[in-house]
Parts: sequence; structure tokens; C-alpha cells
Amino acid sequence: MARLATINSVGGIVGPQYCVPYPVDLAIVKKVFTLTDGNFVVADANDNLMFKVERKLLSLHDKRVILDAAGNPILTLRHKVLTAHSRWQVFRGESSGPQDLVFTARTSSIIQFRRKLNIYLPYNTSEDFCDFKVKGSWFERSCVVYAGESSSPIIAQMHKKLTAQSLLLGKDKFMVTVYPNVDYAFIVALIVILDAINTRHDD
Repeated sequence: MARLATINSVGGIVGPQYCVPYPVDLAIVKKVFTLTDGNFVVADANDNLMFKVERKLLSLHDKRVILDAAGNPILTLRHKVLTAHSRWQVFRGESSGPQDLVFTARTSSIIQFRRKLNIYLPYNTSEDFCDFKVKGSWFERSCVVYAGESSSPIIAQMHKKLTAQSLLLGKDKFMVTVYPNVDYAFIVALIVILDAINTRHDD
């Protein structure tokens, strides 16, 4: 029953306004080789701005904030320090209170942290099973998001979109396809966490 509830809840994790009955292609454009590494923008297939991501460099914790196109914060992502696995907690708005927890994400292995990410919704306090899983290679920009374990339905995929021109301009661009009726703001949050884990490894 818990696994069925997970699959049925894909469409309303952040909010129903981020769910549409057709696939959504997102273009992720990240500034590279800058002091604000971790800041990037998310646009739709027509280059319309959808989200902005800001890394809070002066925070005691590694923290990212996802803002909508109007600049309103919709999610705050906080890295939990002093844990064996890389663990992130995602809250609504700019909150950090347990009542506003949206989901928790952690690497499934200390060694293979760049390949697997397990996601747990707030009700899943035991974390005996993951509600969602991300598998793939971040370096190759080739990742798949599953509703549950890797044998479960695919809800989003990342595609490599790296060109020599983008590197010369100091930008890294890649595409993410979000499947119909899947919360695309939730998928963006997962991409931000993957980027943060990779950034921390490179620091």
C-alpha cells in the first residue's frame, strides 16, 4: 500500500500547479567557473524562465533556494552535516521547520554517491524503502528518476546537452524530460541536489 501511495503522489509533492498532463522539457543552464558555482536557471523548451537557483555561500550550512520566475522562494534545500551519507532536507519556502519538510534525499552508498540517490517523503520515517530513486552518471548528464526502486516506473530523465560553445561562454546546459502528471518542481529540486553533491565532491 505504501508503494502504491508513492506512485499516486508523484503529481503533488511540491504542488499541483507544477503538474501538467503532458511531458515537460526543462533546459538547465548552469554558470561554471564562477565564484557563485551552484547558481543556475531553469527554462522551458521555448526558453521561458521557470525557476532560478541560488546558492547561499554565507550560510553555516550548504544551502540552495529555488525561486519561481517572479523571484518567490518555493523550496529551500539544506545539507545535513556530520552524516555518513550525503543527506539533504527540502522545505517549503524559506522554512527549515519539520512541519514544512517536503522530502529527504541521501546517497545510497558512501562510495557510489555519484550514481544513486534515494528520496524519502515525510511519512517514511523508517526509510526501509525509498519513495523515489535517481540512478545514472552526473558527469555524463545521464540520470533517470524512478518512482520507487529502479524496477518501478520512470518519471523523469536527464539528457546531455554539453557543447564547446557552452563551455566557451562559461555555461553548462543540459535537458531534463519530466513525464506527464509528474511534479516538475520536485524534479528540479532533485537536479539541484545532484549538482550540489557533485560540487561538494569537487571542492
